[in-house]
Amino acid sequence: MEQDKEIIVIGGTNASGKSDLAVKIALWLGSGKARKRFGIHGAEIVSADSRQVYKGMDVGSGKITKKEMRGIPHRLLDVADPKRIFSAARYRVLALREIRRIWREHKIPILCGGTGFYIDAIIHGTNIPEVKPNAKLREKLKHKSTEELFKALEEKDPERARTIDRNNPARLIRAIEIAEALGRVPAPTRAPLPARILFLGVKKENEELKKRITLRFERRMRQGMVKEIARLHRTGVSWKRMESLGLEYRYGARLLRKEITRNEFEKSLIREITAYAKRQITWFKREPGIIWISDEKEVMTKTETFLKNRPFN
Repeated sequence: MEQDKEIIVIGGTNASGKSDLAVKIALWLGSGKARKRFGIHGAEIVSADSRQVYKGMDVGSGKITKKEMRGIPHRLLDVADPKRIFSAARYRVLALREIRRIWREHKIPILCGGTGFYIDAIIHGTNIPEVKPNAKLREKLKHKSTEELFKALEEKDPERARTIDRNNPARLIRAIEIAEALGRVPAPTRAPLPARILFLGVKKENEELKKRITLRFERRMRQGMVKEIARLHRTGVSWKRMESLGLEYRYGARLLRKEITRNEFEKSLIREITAYAKRQITWFKREPGIIWISDEKEVMTKTETFLKNRPFN
């Protein structure tokens, strides 16, 4: 029964170090000590990142490398074409399939990422109805600016307009598409995951987080982030589509089109990523069961306590 199963969730901002913590927990759960004590056969990590699902988006999305995985299987990376929208509803189907397979193998799934809506889709069962793409409507809307799209959504569904990322054209178009099909964007339905959940939130002080964001940006530039964006465009990802693939791709596309200078690119991107991290924290603070942690020792203590009374399954 799923209510006898466990899942560990690790959420947090960009550059908070959550991926590294997830790997360390998984390595510990795969140790002989954990197997003997808790009857666990290891762990696998299921990504909850709305950009790392896309193939070819590695550096800009901060996708974990094979070396960094340290032999721990990572699921739901590279499962979608960046030229096409990948919905939260589709993510939920694939993620639940992976989680249930991991349970059948007597392992613990670790859901790790910074996309709060993806995490909600799993643990709370938050979902919105599937509406088939409307090619004619999309063709009409694709020439509109983000401001025009937002105004159109406001007219059709003011409630959805209050919560949407108004600078993301793909999400705006999708919301308008749903509103056209259903008359409005309905409130999400919920079917919570009937399992024991340990929800850990990785917290960093503001100054430390800013420093980590800057250092991560510099590392990505050395790794060829701008070249990656240029390569994606050459393989068919339009500049307009790039606007909806996250901040790094949005500003990288503008740099490559010479709409902004290199200095504007660096300053704007670091500023926007920092602001986005604050919004991520605000999202996760809404989660009543979240346990905020700040160091590795605390993570391991909370995980061990969570598993102490688990039934062997």
